[in-house]
Amino acid sequence: MEFLVEKIGMSRTIGSPSIPVTLLKIINAKVCDTQENGKVIVAYPRGKAHNKSIAGQQKKYSLSKEFNRFVTLRVSGEPQQAGQTDGQTESTQEANRAKAIDLDMSVLESTARVKATFYTKGRGFSGAMKRWNFQGGPAAHGSRFHRRVGSIGNREWPGRVQKGKKMAGHYGNEKVTVQAEVVSFDKDNSILVLKGSVAGYNGAQGKISIIRGGK
Repeated sequence: MEFLVEKIGMSRTIGSPSIPVTLLKIINAKVCDTQENGKVIVAYPRGKAHNKSIAGQQKKYSLSKEFNRFVTLRVSGEPQQAGQTDGQTESTQEANRAKAIDLDMSVLESTARVKATFYTKGRGFSGAMKRWNFQGGPAAHGSRFHRRVGSIGNREWPGRVQKGKKMAGHYGNEKVTVQAEVVSFDKDNSILVLKGSVAGYNGAQGKISIIRGGK
C-alpha cells in the first residue's frame, strides 16, 4: 500500500543508543475512485493551482477547493469503493459512489519497513568537480589549471569522445528509493518516523510503500 508524504526533517531519538531518524508527514488524501488493477485515484492538497479541469474533478467527487492534485496509488487487497460503507443498499451506494472518502492510515501502526521514494536536491548545471567529485588541479597560482575537466579525448582512434564520459552537466533532481525501518507512527499527528535518512530537501513531497512481511 502506498501513501503520499512530506519530509519534515531529521532528528535523533533520546536514549542509548541515539538513532538518527527522519520525520515524514502523511499527506491528507481522499480516495476518489478505484480501478480494477488494485489502484485508486486520490486527491490531495498542494499549492494553489486551479483551473477548469481541476474544478470539474472537484465537483465530480464532491471535493473542497484545497484538494487540487490527483495521483494514482497502489493499494493492497480489494479496496473499498469511494463513498461505500457497510450496511447500505445498492441504490444508496450508487448515489454515494462519487463522494470521496479519507485514505485509511491505520495499517501504518503495524508496519515494520517501508520503501521511501523522493527526488534528490536539484543542483542545476554543475561542474565536474562537484558533480563527479574530481580532484581538480593544484590550487597554487602558477598551475593555471584548477577546476577544469581536462582532456576528454583519446588519439586518432577512436577520434571522438567516449559515451558516458563524466563531464559537467545537470546534477541532482533524480528519483531515489531507499528501504527504511519504521521507528514509530503518531496517528494523531500523522507523523511517521523512519530510521536513517531519505533523499530530498525539507518540505519535499514523496511516496512511501509498505513492505509486506519485512523485518
